[in-house]
Amino acid sequence: MKRILLFLATNMAIVLVLSVTMRLLGVEPYLNANGLNLGALLIFAAVMGFGGSFISLAISKWSVKRSMGVHVIETPSNSTEFWLLETIRKYSAEAGIKMPEVGIYESPDVNAFATGMSKNSSLIAVSTGLLQQMTRPEAEAVLGHEVAHAANGDMVTLALIQGVVNTFVMFFSRIIGHLVDRVVFKTERGQGPAFFVTMIVAELILGVLASIIVMWFSRQREFRADRGGAGLAGRKNMIAALERLNSLHPHPLPEKMAAFGIAGGVGGGLKRLFMTHPPLEERIATLKQESAS
Repeated sequence: MKRILLFLATNMAIVLVLSVTMRLLGVEPYLNANGLNLGALLIFAAVMGFGGSFISLAISKWSVKRSMGVHVIETPSNSTEFWLLETIRKYSAEAGIKMPEVGIYESPDVNAFATGMSKNSSLIAVSTGLLQQMTRPEAEAVLGHEVAHAANGDMVTLALIQGVVNTFVMFFSRIIGHLVDRVVFKTERGQGPAFFVTMIVAELILGVLASIIVMWFSRQREFRADRGGAGLAGRKNMIAALERLNSLHPHPLPEKMAAFGIAGGVGGGLKRLFMTHPPLEERIATLKQESAS
């Protein structure tokens, strides 16, 4: 319940901030008696699309610390925490980024994730389940994978792509709603019910299509992060870590964090189009093929 309330409060705050921002910028309402103001609509869609995406990114570390109970390690209190800090410090130096914040969260599931506003202001967190169920070399490969995500700037790039598709969906769904309202239902002034109904339906359909693009990019990031993890911790260890994950069948992270974790789901056919991660078997096969070539 606490996570749900935090999620709702965060999203309400984002909408409020963006609404105030548009008012301060003097953006005119995109709906008027004569129809659509395309210039105002484009500004509205861009501010809401990119603004929501980047505000979510900006507060990502803050929100996951609270929603997932991440304990950030300031001073190591045991040998595991010391090893965790030193491993990420070493890999970050090799990857050419600043030392991320490092945290642990309580969960029996084997998983880890990286998030943050930029590659030099990131957070890498691992579950207690990962620390308990993986060998040190396997866990080091997972840490290398997450450091590679940060070094590749994946969080920012994904936010940019999400901002573009959000803008596209909001802009064209309203144009489609306007055309149906005027051409099909012959509304001459203002907006009839058909505008709002069609806009919602179009937004849902375009949103599904746009998410396929975002998920495709997310899957490509995983292959790059696997290669990065292999370069930092060794290809053999990276393959072993993925094989261990595959044997454990880990549960996914919460939806907002799924794209930033190490583990993925299982799916084929149409379901594959909406997966944040490629199947683990495919990732393992890709690493083995690259090793053999």
